[in-house]
Amino acid sequence: MSDKDWKYWAHVTKLDPDKKITEKDCEIIATSGTDALMLSGTLNVTKENMLQLFKQVKYYGLPIVIEPAGPEGVIFEGIDHLFIPSVLNSNDVRWIVGKHKEWLLQESVEWDKIIPEAYIVLNSDSSVAKVTKSTCDLTPAEVASYAEVADRYFKFPIVYIEYSGTFGSPAHVKAASESITNSILYYGGGIDSSEKAEIMAKYADTIVVGNAVYEKGAEVLKATVKAVL
Repeated sequence: MSDKDWKYWAHVTKLDPDKKITEKDCEIIATSGTDALMLSGTLNVTKENMLQLFKQVKYYGLPIVIEPAGPEGVIFEGIDHLFIPSVLNSNDVRWIVGKHKEWLLQESVEWDKIIPEAYIVLNSDSSVAKVTKSTCDLTPAEVASYAEVADRYFKFPIVYIEYSGTFGSPAHVKAASESITNSILYYGGGIDSSEKAEIMAKYADTIVVGNAVYEKGAEVLKATVKAVL
């Protein structure tokens, strides 16, 4: 099994191009046991700051995923995968398919690196919810329905439950998990301890840890990795 095979990752660390991270923290993250680095953000992401972050972390040998918020954050050279989100519960079609169309009008795409993601955004206070105009007050049954549509109808390889900055409802993640058959379930949001990592890892195939790195320091990452690996 290749370490670049995203289907088997249990822990991914998300780094934001709009935030600063030290070389020391990069080294701690790279040696924490996390399976991959995801370079992703919602606000103020440009090709320039995405490239800057990529250059900062590329030497550590971990698989690197770019998850762009829009065409302006896409880079191909040197990265392993692009995870491209479609926000299923957005009320603005641009975030389901429109941005994707604009992207393809602008440049050619290395399709062998593309992994589509079905995003379900559930924190109404988050930047991603506000930007994408997502309906976040969903019941577990509604989340499960979105997840099943993504899995069985649209055949998305990844269903991503995104609470972005806050720890979410295990019941919602459990409902999504029970509704999908083929998709890999990712969970991101508010994981800043081993206890929270363990809770969500019961239902999600892969947990994503991001804000904790900036708010509590890279050392906290080791506890979340140990909890799921």
